[in-house]
Amino acid sequence: MSPTTPVRKAVVAFMAATAVLAAAAAPAVAAPRPASLSHLDPARLGYQKAVAERVLKGVFERGDTKVVDRFVRPDYIQHNPFAPDGAETLKGLATSVHAQFPDAVYGIKRVLSEGDLVLVHSNVVLTPGDRGQAVFDIFRFQGGKIAEHWDVGQAVPESSVNGNDMFSTVSWPRTTEPGPGFLTGYNKKLVTAAFDQLLVKKDLSAIDRYWGPEYHQHNPGIADGVAGVKSGLGGYFKAFPELKVEPKRVIAEGDLVAVHSHYIPAPGERGQAVVDLFRVRGGKIVEHWDVLQDVPASSANENGMF
Repeated sequence: MSPTTPVRKAVVAFMAATAVLAAAAAPAVAAPRPASLSHLDPARLGYQKAVAERVLKGVFERGDTKVVDRFVRPDYIQHNPFAPDGAETLKGLATSVHAQFPDAVYGIKRVLSEGDLVLVHSNVVLTPGDRGQAVFDIFRFQGGKIAEHWDVGQAVPESSVNGNDMFSTVSWPRTTEPGPGFLTGYNKKLVTAAFDQLLVKKDLSAIDRYWGPEYHQHNPGIADGVAGVKSGLGGYFKAFPELKVEPKRVIAEGDLVAVHSHYIPAPGERGQAVVDLFRVRGGKIVEHWDVLQDVPASSANENGMF
């Protein structure tokens, strides 16, 4: 939910590396529950989150390729534009990336799951001392294995106009864990309506209706609070009067709701892949994180970023 900014050249090299992350490294986790169970089944959601976390940590930090055969479907579908499809490709990438960046850290900040999807928000640091990247990974599971992967990555800047970093939780309670599962449906409906009114229809009055007065902003280019988001998005809408925002998928768990979208500033432009993550408390949006990445002119696969 933010104005467009150029994605640094470092993203290209980094995203080529992070394509490996949909491989899998998930030892000693519970077996998946049958797909016929409810999309709210906590055991199934917990299993998927555990696998996704261990995939990212195992493959990226340790270069573990053995779990690919166990937890990634051979016909694995890749949406990262810098990587081809297939589990075999992931094995080669896992080895090469770990060799190039042996001290890389995939710093997972929060994980949520709904249905067959898992979203992971992370600070990925390839070289110790660097600020690294803010990354959202989305995994789709099929039959207990990773079947598909989308991601969005952005370089972490030196400073923020709102004083918040791109990863911390500021709103109370200061936890990275999703809230109770019984809140999922209500909060998903609320954020979907808010997003449609504000971003799709470009109606700033949505902020008065859906945003809480204690709103906290983690987009480094937008000031904190309700006034900050009104000013930031108001200026954005004026700068890009033909802006089109196309939501592709919404993933929610508890008080966290993520929207994966295609932002197109003007007709004919490739635009950006964006993930907006919202926190809801007491029926109001109280916190927001996002990551955005330019859609490149070409891709190593034929699937597109969405």
